[in-house]
Amino acid sequence: MRVIAGSAKGRILKAVPGQNTRPTTDKVKESIFNMIGPYFDGGVVLDLFAGTGGLAIEALSRGMEHGVLIDHNKQSIETIRKNVIATNMNQRVEIYHNDAFRALKILKKRGALFDLVFLDPPYRMKVLEEILFFLIDQKLLNDQALIVTEHDAKYSFQNLEQMKELELVKDVTYGDIGITIFRNK
Repeated sequence: MRVIAGSAKGRILKAVPGQNTRPTTDKVKESIFNMIGPYFDGGVVLDLFAGTGGLAIEALSRGMEHGVLIDHNKQSIETIRKNVIATNMNQRVEIYHNDAFRALKILKKRGALFDLVFLDPPYRMKVLEEILFFLIDQKLLNDQALIVTEHDAKYSFQNLEQMKELELVKDVTYGDIGITIFRNK
């Protein structure tokens, strides 16, 4: 894994030891950034199931100002810290070892607002829609914020019609991986 473009282009990112984390491949990461825009002019990125931190680091490398990276796995947090240091982004990120919903509640209390959100939970968790509803209900998204979800290609959103605040931007499949992108209206 590596940073594909921007200020940290070419930097190698460490993987989380073991088989519990499924990092986004460089090919899929490149496709995601081709869909959401290759470069950014500021903004805040949230990577809720950060794993290696690769998606948020890529967004920061491409121009996002600040990142909030959250993961519940202790090994992931250590890997994120190493990758943030390796890419010289340690002054631009907050890293939290926490449960996703607990972290979102804390961020809400702090008045956090996000311009870009990455949601790539372990496929077995099946919490994407619940998190999307929480982000909307708690008003954690700036206008026109993008939400990039990564999920099993067989996964289908059951309650999209109830998410009137979100516009479906793109829904693509790469082998076993599904990417669905939403925009906050």
